[in-house]
Amino acid sequence: MFKIRYMNIVYHSDALPVLKNIDNESVTLCVIDPPFATGHTQQLQSVKSIRSSEGNKGFGGNTYTNKIVSKASYEDKFDDYVKDFLEPHLIEVKRILTNNGTLCLHLDWRAEHEARVYLDTLFGKDCFVNSLIWSFNFGGRGKRCFPRKHNTILVYSKIPDGHIFNYADVDRIPYKAPSLQKSKERAAAGQIPTDVWELGIVGTNARERVNYVSQKPEKLVKRLITAFSNKGDTVLDFCAGSGTTGASVVALDRKFILVDRNIEAIETMKKRFSAFDVTYA
Repeated sequence: MFKIRYMNIVYHSDALPVLKNIDNESVTLCVIDPPFATGHTQQLQSVKSIRSSEGNKGFGGNTYTNKIVSKASYEDKFDDYVKDFLEPHLIEVKRILTNNGTLCLHLDWRAEHEARVYLDTLFGKDCFVNSLIWSFNFGGRGKRCFPRKHNTILVYSKIPDGHIFNYADVDRIPYKAPSLQKSKERAAAGQIPTDVWELGIVGTNARERVNYVSQKPEKLVKRLITAFSNKGDTVLDFCAGSGTTGASVVALDRKFILVDRNIEAIETMKKRFSAFDVTYA
């Protein structure tokens, strides 16, 4: 047994033992991007783009090629994704969320439907807040269906309509028809995003890129943290991966508890957080 410290802390551990040791009603927001129930072992490769005499044409007419700088893997095999993985973890999440707390569960088409049904049971249908669509429109396109180019973030509150929602602080997006707005000031200010978010992936040359294959853009996570938590609150991510939640939390003046069992993720976070005051356990 160990005592959870409510600071910026990263645990190299399976998630469930850490969750079981977090106090009741001590975390305001849980943002998780777990394995997507693909049914096989996921191979992770950290890739770095370098200039080369052979490869793909890139920015400025330069030629680039991809170099694998590290490899790792994790099991994404579950006989029953909800029963084997989601249920034991999310039962603990509900216990540790504050009464104004929120869960943001990031999934793709493989598991979102089953997860939605389960969350309606665990939290209650009246605790459903949003089904957010992250549309990224990037990558290959199969020819047997319309390309699957979105993920879903299921948002549930701890108690019905009891969650934090900082409407005024959420970043605005441009109006589709700014000329139809009542004033130039209103048009310039933009509008709050709908539940469909058109955000690009982390680009090859993006400053935030840490060469982790499943890295999510900070803008995506920052929008969630800004909306559903306040400064000084504790944010939990027990599938921390590249550490995007942690980096976003620090930038927004919150505290984090991060957990990941993959040593590749831990090493990536150590590099990413080198300028932060972070404890590793």
